[in-house]
Parts: sequence; C-alpha cells; structure tokens
Amino acid sequence: MAHELNGTAYRCIRTCPRVNARGRSARRVGRRDVFAERNRFSADPLKGAVITIEITVCAFVLSSILGLVLALLKVSRNRAASTFGSTVINLIRGLPIIVQLFYIYFVLPDMGVQLSAFQAGVIGLGIAYSAYQAENFRAGIEAIDHGQIEAAHAIGMRGPLIMRRVVLPQAFRIALPPYGNTLVMLLKDSSVASTITVAEITRAGQLIASSTFQNMTVYTLVALLYLVLSLPLMFGVNQIGKRLAVRRSR
Repeated sequence: MAHELNGTAYRCIRTCPRVNARGRSARRVGRRDVFAERNRFSADPLKGAVITIEITVCAFVLSSILGLVLALLKVSRNRAASTFGSTVINLIRGLPIIVQLFYIYFVLPDMGVQLSAFQAGVIGLGIAYSAYQAENFRAGIEAIDHGQIEAAHAIGMRGPLIMRRVVLPQAFRIALPPYGNTLVMLLKDSSVASTITVAEITRAGQLIASSTFQNMTVYTLVALLYLVLSLPLMFGVNQIGKRLAVRRSR
C-alpha cells in the first residue's frame, strides 16, 4: 500500500505543471547563479594582466640595477670585490625563485620587516633575476676590445670615466638581445608570485576556476593572456637582434 501511495505521489509530482515549473525555475536559478559568479570574476583576468605587467616592469628595473652592480663587482680588478660578486651571483642562482619569495614574504616579517605581497613579489623576482642580468652585463663588458680601453687610458681617461663613456654603452648594445629575452622570462615567471597571493593572471585564474569549476575555459584564457603579453616582446627582441647584427656586419 505504501509503495502504491509513493508511486502515485511521484506521478502527481511529475504531472503537476506547478511543481514542474518550480523545478525548472530552481534549475534556471542555479544556472543563473553560476553565470553570475562567472561574470562577477570576468574582470579579474584583465586586472591580473595589469598586475602582471606592473610586477614584471618593477622587478625588471630592480634586477637591472642589481645586476649591473654585481657585474661591475665581478669584473673588478679588486680580488675581494670580484670574489664577493661571484659568490652573490652563485648563491642567487642556486636558490629557487619560490624559496626566495617565501623567505621574503614569510620570514622577513618575523624579523620586523613587513611587506605586502606585491612588494615581496617585486623584490623576490628582482633579486632572483639580478643574477641573470649580471651575467648578461658581464658578457657584454668582457666582449669589448681591450684595445679601446688602452686607448682611453692613453688619452688620459680614468677607470670610472672609461667605464661610463667607452665600455658600458657598447656592452649594453651587445647584451641587449639576452637582456630582452630575460624580460620575456621574467614575464612568465611572474606567475610564481601567485604562491604568495599576488593577484596576477595565474592567481586570478585560480580564483575563477575554484568558483566556477570551468577549468578548461579559465586556464585556456590564462594561457592566451600570457601569449598576448609575451609574443610581442619576443618579436621585438628578435627585431632588435636582427638590426644589431646588420649594424655589426657593416
């Protein structure tokens, strides 16, 4: 008897237009909630792209300054300065970027140094890439013909002036192609900053995917955004390299 009542109730529910309408309405509301959640996060990848550009530019400037200092120390005739520069470069290159970011973001606050996630990301990436920038600059400096330096000495120029007027301008032109490639690498590695909650492209993608469960769509969009940012940089670097090669051949 109970089974018959249950079956009758089930048939009534299925055939009742009002109940069916309510069920369809609930399903539509559920779908709207999903789409509303997706739309609520729709601007985040673009904001993440802006933050990615900001952290890349800031870290690139910092790494260039630190890299130039380390390169000058490494090529110095002073043995202590050269040893110090080489040691720092090797230490930085030997540490994973994520470890450096964790140390700056989680350990420095225990020492009383409070940094935001963005600041920690810029400093960590800047320090990490300063070692690679130092090698770029060092290679450019050592590629300069030593005869030019001797000629500068012969006309009375001193070491700092020779470095500023003769060596560094030519060294920078020589190091420009790998310098540009470093910028592309830094742009891609800025995604590591998502591990310390910097809301760049990768972090924005993680937040959207965790709330909408549209993993394929979200991470495809993330990949496309990285390509949109990096491909023009790679094209520009290649064009600069070709122009420099033409000038050297003349």
